[in-house]
Amino acid sequence: MDSSQQSESSPESNAESTQTTGTELSRDAQQAPSAPNSPSIGILGWLRWTWRQLTSMRTALILLLLLAAAAIPGSVYPQRSADPNGVTQFFQQQPDLAGWLDKAQLFDVYSSTWFSSIYLLLFISLIGCVVPRTLVHAKALVAKPVPTPTNLSRMPAHKETVLGDKKLAKLESSKKADLLHRGFERLKRQGYRVERQGDSISAERGYLRETGNLVFHVALIGVLFAVGFGGAYSYSGQRVLVVGDTFVNNLAGYDSFSPGPFFNQSELAPFRMTLTDFQSDFDIRNKTNLNTPLDFRAYVTSQVGMDGTPKKSVIRVNYPLEMPNASVYLTGNGFAPVLTFKDASGKVSFSGPVIYLPQDDKYTSLGVIKLPDAKPKQFGVISFFYPAAGKLPSGALTSVSPIAVNPMVTMSVYIGNLGLDSGVPQNVFTLNVHGLKQVAGGKAKTKGVELRVGETKTLPGGLGTVKFETFKRFASLDISYNPAQGWVLFFALLSLAGLITSFLVPRRRVWIRRTANGFEVAALARGDDPLLEKVVEDLSAFLGSKKSAKAPKAQTTKAKTPGKKKDKE
Repeated sequence: MDSSQQSESSPESNAESTQTTGTELSRDAQQAPSAPNSPSIGILGWLRWTWRQLTSMRTALILLLLLAAAAIPGSVYPQRSADPNGVTQFFQQQPDLAGWLDKAQLFDVYSSTWFSSIYLLLFISLIGCVVPRTLVHAKALVAKPVPTPTNLSRMPAHKETVLGDKKLAKLESSKKADLLHRGFERLKRQGYRVERQGDSISAERGYLRETGNLVFHVALIGVLFAVGFGGAYSYSGQRVLVVGDTFVNNLAGYDSFSPGPFFNQSELAPFRMTLTDFQSDFDIRNKTNLNTPLDFRAYVTSQVGMDGTPKKSVIRVNYPLEMPNASVYLTGNGFAPVLTFKDASGKVSFSGPVIYLPQDDKYTSLGVIKLPDAKPKQFGVISFFYPAAGKLPSGALTSVSPIAVNPMVTMSVYIGNLGLDSGVPQNVFTLNVHGLKQVAGGKAKTKGVELRVGETKTLPGGLGTVKFETFKRFASLDISYNPAQGWVLFFALLSLAGLITSFLVPRRRVWIRRTANGFEVAALARGDDPLLEKVVEDLSAFLGSKKSAKAPKAQTTKAKTPGKKKDKE
């Protein structure tokens, strides 16, 4: 067809082409698939998806890391269950910050809502992970070794050995010398689970690796369960004892008491304990560690029951006193000056030791005395005790040593309604000065009262006198009981054993195949196995060795007969 004919026919062709294209476009538009419409999975589907996400190993690891991170505030801030005095001091030093921290439950981390939620989710996640894996592992323990792969050369470790016909005949001179038979016995002795499959052998070992892994996770669940059970049935209480005081193990004998939700007070064993002496040692020779504490010792006399024999013991840091259903720990110590207050008429309004809380490592201590029955006016005292009184360059008093070589007491006096009759409980270590008038110390016209041992001073405003009789030592004791602490130790050791086993035991598969002119050996490991190549080399060398085909001959020795000569060679 020439060009004129092409030009003449092009309009018809173009029209027909245009019509055809339009028809195809309309047909494509009708047949075009609509947007995908996913079916609704419903509530049950969402629950199944949530359960699968929660019970995945990735979620368990994330929750474990969150639990470790959530426990950090428990070591940063004092906890009411272990150090109530530290919480009190924190409120005194930083009241605004302490209020916010208390709302976030950072002084009760391990019993807080958010810590308990992470703990519970981790517990559920681990159970959901371990139970299915345990069932799968149990089936694998009784299953036969896997069939021998068709192409062994694709394995990470592989070696093919070609033997001549004569050598092969010598190696397989008997049934017991058969290559596969000898390989079967060799792998069996090495602890493999072996099965002969026609002209090949399939062997497996290392199931103990997965067993150790599962033991680790089961033990971890055991630790969590034991900790939760122990927290539910445990208790922890605190008591401050001045030398000479006696503690009786009942609810009234504690300064503070924190029971578990399922604790019953009938579990408190009947015993008593008297603090007979307290001693502390500080480094006074090494200039670089001057006044560093070396040891604290609380000497106690304990008695179990009414008819028990008194027993003398020493409680030291990290060396608790074990009592029935209780362990007594030494958590703090300090000084307790003995003060006597008399009103203007000479009547004693207060007399006895006062607990002073240490404020620094030199035992500069703060104490509060409240006298609601003093006449003519009730008043309160904020006092400081200095074991070794000295002065800073600014002229302010301080303690230069934790050893009581120059003890002094200073007092600031406040008069007014102390609010003790309102029925609202107050902290014995704090004095709310709002609404009170300061009559001694601070901005008052009268200087603060300063006392040394044996001195008596007159209080301003006709409030009477105060005498610094002497001073004693006190010990802060923590009495706690956890019925599951032995189980926690057991599961912790079990988890460590399982973890070590899972690291040391290799998971390995080995195959031997008889070929026309020899044999081939291959091995596959689950994870890293640096000995995989050596296993293949050693097994190939054994199968190709002539000695391996021979049974060891019994060695016999002939006894020499006396009187007979040796045979000539």
